[in-house]
Amino acid sequence: MSRPKIATRDAYGRTLIELGRNNVNIVALDADLADSTRSGWFGREFPERFFDVGIAEENLITVAAGLAASGKIPFASSFAVFATERAFNQIRQSVAFCNLNVKIVASHGGVTVGEDGASHHAIFDIALMRILPNMTVVVPSDAVETTLATRAIAEHFGPVYMRTGRPAVPQIYEEDFRFEGKQFSFELGKAVTLKEGSDVAIIATGLMVSEALSAADQLAAEGVKARVIDMHTIKPLDVGVVVRAAVDCGAIVTAEEHTVIGGLGSAVAGASVDSIPVPIEMVGVRDIFTQSGSPEELLNEYGLTARHIAEAARRAEARKKNLWSS
Repeated sequence: MSRPKIATRDAYGRTLIELGRNNVNIVALDADLADSTRSGWFGREFPERFFDVGIAEENLITVAAGLAASGKIPFASSFAVFATERAFNQIRQSVAFCNLNVKIVASHGGVTVGEDGASHHAIFDIALMRILPNMTVVVPSDAVETTLATRAIAEHFGPVYMRTGRPAVPQIYEEDFRFEGKQFSFELGKAVTLKEGSDVAIIATGLMVSEALSAADQLAAEGVKARVIDMHTIKPLDVGVVVRAAVDCGAIVTAEEHTVIGGLGSAVAGASVDSIPVPIEMVGVRDIFTQSGSPEELLNEYGLTARHIAEAARRAEARKKNLWSS
């Protein structure tokens, strides 16, 4: 049965209200984009706990740090490209260095910002946040997982960067976090293995998890058994699941709506090199700047579809076979 498409930013907005009702220390901040990030939904219900600093992302982060230092749990939102690139120094100095309990929840991640253009495409944000000590980095795959992730980061003490998206995306999980009859539990730093397989492992994050599942179906029709892993937390990375994938499958594909430099692919490759080096193919934006277009056009242009993941899986499996035959 097909389920409706829901934007992860919408799930965040609803869950933030839920958290606010249960915890008076939760506050929300935005930088003149509250309607788009959905933090404005919290502001309408709790106006005394909502702060819009205007078009001043550096100030957004500094104010959030001050609120955290005074015992509040601030959720600071803007577009991903602005939150991470304009305010990087403030995140580094005031949040990560001080290990303050600030939750940066940035919407409009990746290229699916679409026609807003290259200036608004956040394809470097995961890399920027991942390099910071103390920072947890989360990219949920659908609305259900976003709800669970938002609750989890509220309970977690320390800096968090969570990316949400602009478009409505397929709902992968049932409301109780079940997939194809199998029950899962959400835990920061623990990946979810959605499909078992022994020929190649596809490790995906964000909206690319849905594409990975479609790619696995394509490969299954060819007799290729693909393992599909939802790596919702990129830092700390679930190294154990990467090692198991390397041992069991001997080949890995990573898939992310982000540059292949410094994001999920780099994290997985590093974990593999440290333990079981295997052929790895990375699906993501190459070392280029993107351009304007519809989300669908851009996903296809930059190789971020199920077809591209399946092609990468075939290459990875071929490389594995070449290693065995040599």
